[in-house]
Amino acid sequence: MTHKILIANRGEIALRVIRACREMGIPSVAVHSTADADAMHVRMADETICIGPAPSPDSYLSIPAIISACEVTGATMIHPGYGFLSENARFVQIVEDHDITFIGPSAEHIRTMGDKITAKETAAALGIPVVPGSEGGVASVEEAKEIGASFGYPVIVKATAGGGGRGMKVARDEDEMARAYQTARAEAKAAFGNDEVYIEKYLQRPRHIEIQVFGDGQGNGVHLGERDCSLQRRHQKVFEEAPGPSISPEERAHIGGICANAVAKMGYRGAGTIEFLYEDGEFFFIEMNTRLQVEHPVTEGIFGVDLVREQILVAAGQPLSFTQDDLQINGHAIEVRINAEKLPEFRPSPGTISHFHAPGGLGVRMDSALYDGYRIPPYYDSLIGKLIVHGRDRPEALARLNRALGELIVDGVDTTVPLFHALLREKDIHTGEYNIHWLEKWLEAGGLE
Repeated sequence: MTHKILIANRGEIALRVIRACREMGIPSVAVHSTADADAMHVRMADETICIGPAPSPDSYLSIPAIISACEVTGATMIHPGYGFLSENARFVQIVEDHDITFIGPSAEHIRTMGDKITAKETAAALGIPVVPGSEGGVASVEEAKEIGASFGYPVIVKATAGGGGRGMKVARDEDEMARAYQTARAEAKAAFGNDEVYIEKYLQRPRHIEIQVFGDGQGNGVHLGERDCSLQRRHQKVFEEAPGPSISPEERAHIGGICANAVAKMGYRGAGTIEFLYEDGEFFFIEMNTRLQVEHPVTEGIFGVDLVREQILVAAGQPLSFTQDDLQINGHAIEVRINAEKLPEFRPSPGTISHFHAPGGLGVRMDSALYDGYRIPPYYDSLIGKLIVHGRDRPEALARLNRALGELIVDGVDTTVPLFHALLREKDIHTGEYNIHWLEKWLEAGGLE
């Protein structure tokens, strides 16, 4: 392929893309802020270019800086990673207007699925099951109360432009509705500049199940099974596994087929994830993420495919390199997110790494940009690594995770590693009997004490 790929991101995901480029023989360009001049992705790329000062709006979120970097380096493609500009439709449109190939879906698909109400309407039209709720934005407290009464409490008020757990409030009865509605709108306005909210039925004990999909924009679509991401704190995932311990092969084939058909009908191009709440054998659509997920390695582990490589090939105009029949699950994979945070408050803990040792051995993968002497800057997300393990079955994967966590050394900053040591002592983790509320309740009950 006669391309050069600029990676509009940093940290471990930038390294992940660089590795795929290296295997494919494609030159890579790393962008960096002044705070990331000594970062590992800068050291590993074929070319590097500084795009601005430390604050994200002046560097990794600066569209003019990234377009200029492409022009200076001659990059013909952009991989956005996740976060930052990866789901910014305006960015994608500008990229395409400059005759640069965006490695991901079209601006139209990002725009459609980025608005929660439009996404829900689109999903329903494509035959994807959705959570009962308001048909659109809710304009007043009075209307919110009427909707709550019609569906029955509890309900959840959610920002239409939301993400990361912001702009989401639960109302368990009519008395709580006014506060939930007003608080959700205020949070949404502050976080996203858009205070529109909608209402959905609030499920009591659901699991968070997401289906990995892939389309080539040429009418072909497949699914790569599900991931269970139910262990969350403040709507932030910390522990992900595939396949889901609660999903049967029949359920997987059914919901996966619906999702694969949906992306094929849309003419969707690239990787995407369709997320659901799952309760009592039923799936309810939450949202679609039009990008690569942080937890994509567990899917790669059980299917033996390189999702980043496939993203690049599809963006270059090639059809999918595999069919649904080619995709067979092999074993079980688990990922835990290692953050530089001080427990039990989960307070960010930037600083200098005095010693780093990554675990190894059969079935162990460590995606991280750490090295001895690296200074973790205080300006960005606290994720510093992802530990992924693969085993022949779930018990072996859990045993391997326990062993790998014991080998991992990160000195100089506080990390969330003790959280996972504690979780692996819990019976519910080994039986798979948990839902999206389990971790919050466990922490409130003093699970880390």
